[in-house]
Amino acid sequence: MGIYLSTPKTEKFSEDGENSRLRYGLSSMQGWRSTMEDAHAAIPDLDASTSFFGVYDGHGGKVVAKFCAKYLHQQVLRDEAYLASDIGTSVQKAFFRMDEMMRGQRGWRELAVLGDKIDKFTGMLEGLIWSPRSGDRKDQVDDWSFEEGPHSDFSGPTSGSTACVAIIRDNQLVIANAGDSRCVISRKGQAHNLSRDHKPDLEVERERILKAGGFIQAGRVNGSLNLARAIGDVEFKQNKFLPADKQIVTANPDINVVELCGDDEFLVLACDGIWDCLSNQQLVDFIRDQLKSENKLSVVCEKVLDRCLAPSTAVGLGCDNMTMILVQFKKPTQSGTSVDEQSSAKEVAKIESKSTESGSYLGKDSS
Repeated sequence: MGIYLSTPKTEKFSEDGENSRLRYGLSSMQGWRSTMEDAHAAIPDLDASTSFFGVYDGHGGKVVAKFCAKYLHQQVLRDEAYLASDIGTSVQKAFFRMDEMMRGQRGWRELAVLGDKIDKFTGMLEGLIWSPRSGDRKDQVDDWSFEEGPHSDFSGPTSGSTACVAIIRDNQLVIANAGDSRCVISRKGQAHNLSRDHKPDLEVERERILKAGGFIQAGRVNGSLNLARAIGDVEFKQNKFLPADKQIVTANPDINVVELCGDDEFLVLACDGIWDCLSNQQLVDFIRDQLKSENKLSVVCEKVLDRCLAPSTAVGLGCDNMTMILVQFKKPTQSGTSVDEQSSAKEVAKIESKSTESGSYLGKDSS
């Protein structure tokens, strides 16, 4: 049977929620894959004025994706930069912090608890034996790597995960992405890219990979990983003479800060299981058509998943795990001019780049 099941698992986990500013729906489905390695986070009220949404697509296992879904938004919220209203810096630091937190005794134990049943039992047992008196207090989360125990030298997981998150505060939208999960916004029906897929053949990725001592074979990093950026994947982050953002594979996200306007209709976060089957514009068109007759956003997401599911594993596309979050803005966020009344130069000027390598953009879908 290999990595595929004989029949797909089409049962879906779906959820809806809202606040005064927006409403969201999400759905995830295992599909043809033998295991479910996607995870997600949807927190409409990260604080009184901020919403957080994230999609995490695991590879080589589910634990890193689940770890990110559990902890990444917490790290954003507690960072000093966030408290100073610098959301871009706080989310970038949170991506790197995931790798740091997954090391050492506490990192090993948490990954074990998030893993399969055998690992979960083992992890819980180790926790009872080796946890310090402070236990798992939430205010000690940043001290995990310093806990003593039989796995104190654990360097981190060999599996990994993409991470694509959207943080919305008032008229500001912050997108952070590492990997090939993707965020797209519909502006007056036109799909706009808010993230870039980090594939090894991109020039900036190839340059970093080669400088760090890696190579690219058959479109994969060291002939293995088809992503150039990801959280986890410790085997590609072993050069002690290089900082975290210069490793063969890095967790360093592209950060886009975009000013929302009244023409913005909805936001989509989805793993590559969706984007392999539909272009940005095709997905936006499909959603807009569904919204004419369906008000429940999770149902719209479910219809997208069913639309993308392959009838068999013969082709390959449509056989991956699928997760999608749809965020709809309840009302215009500002009374300013529309996109059609702005020059492209002014539109680009709205976007603040926090990434030192790839830069930010708001591009129309050309496919």
